[in-house]
Amino acid sequence: MTAETFAALAERIFERAPRLGPVRLVAVDGPSGAGKSWFAARLAKAADIPVVHTDDLLDGWDDQFSFWARLEEQVLGPLRHGRPATYRRYLWHRKAFGGHPVTVAPADAVLLEGVTAARREIRPELSFSIFVTAPADLRWRRALARDGADDVAFRAYLERWRVNEDRHFAADATAAHVDLLVDGAAEGFDDRYERLWPAPPD
Repeated sequence: MTAETFAALAERIFERAPRLGPVRLVAVDGPSGAGKSWFAARLAKAADIPVVHTDDLLDGWDDQFSFWARLEEQVLGPLRHGRPATYRRYLWHRKAFGGHPVTVAPADAVLLEGVTAARREIRPELSFSIFVTAPADLRWRRALARDGADDVAFRAYLERWRVNEDRHFAADATAAHVDLLVDGAAEGFDDRYERLWPAPPD
C-alpha cells in the first residue's frame, strides 16, 4: 500500500479531460460501509468540487439499481449539456423526496459518490473512477453504527442490500475498470488515504 494525499489526487483529476460534456465526472464507488462518503468528502474538499450522493436519488431500499434513470434525467443529462442539475433528496425517515432543491453547477469537476457510481453505463464519460473497499465484517459494523439501527427489519434490508451489491460488482467487474483502488479500512489522517492499486505515477 502507498499513502497519497487528497491534494495530489485532485491535481491528477484536473489533468484529465472532461468527458461528460464540459464536466470531469469523478466516480467514487464501492460496497456499503467501505468508506466512500469519508473518501468523497475529503477529495471534494481538496479539489473544491461539488458532490452528488446516489443515496439521495434512491426511492427507498428497493431502488438500489433502478434509480439510474432519475440520476440521468436530473443530474447527468443537464451537466452533460452545460446546464445546472437540480434534484430533491430522498428523505429516508419520510420515505419520500422532499426538502429544498439541490442545485449542482456544471463545474470543472463533479464527484458522484455511491454504490454503482462507476457502473458500466457511465464509464465512457468518467474522467476518473475510484473504488473503495474494506473487509465485509468491518463494513457491516460501520453500516449498523452509521445508520443507528440494529433491529431485525434493518438487518434484513442491509443483508439483502449487501447480497445485491456483491452480485452487481461481480457482474459489472467495477473494481477491475477503475483508475484507483483505495483501502477503506486503513486508519490514517484526513489529508491522505491508502492506495491499493495502481502503483504511484512516475
